[in-house]
Amino acid sequence: MSPSSAQDKKEQRLKLVEDEIGRHLAESEKSGELRAAPSFGKPLDFGDGYDETPAEFRMPMKVLKDAGVVPPEVEAMREIAALQAELDALGENGRAGDDAARALKQRLAEKRQALALRLERLRASGSL
Repeated sequence: MSPSSAQDKKEQRLKLVEDEIGRHLAESEKSGELRAAPSFGKPLDFGDGYDETPAEFRMPMKVLKDAGVVPPEVEAMREIAALQAELDALGENGRAGDDAARALKQRLAEKRQALALRLERLRASGSL
């Protein structure tokens, strides 16, 4: 089998798949199923931060995500959220002025600053 015939067969299979997808989409459009979808005519929002991620970091972050590795920046954001929740809970209990709250505020400020510096270094260098 020559390389061009293998390529031709591959292109034929892709065309068949594309035709099948096209048929399903046409049927859904005719039945009104597509227009009934809540996201019809709107950009998809997967809620995974893809759009917020700078373009040069999208592929490396996707590779890390697919490998099950949490980037240090994401872990820092989680720690910041946990500290903020803990601080908010202290405030709700009326103990916002005590030493524990002050220590939490200090740790929270330090974590936020460390994250901001890390993100700035990433922006400046353009690489992970």
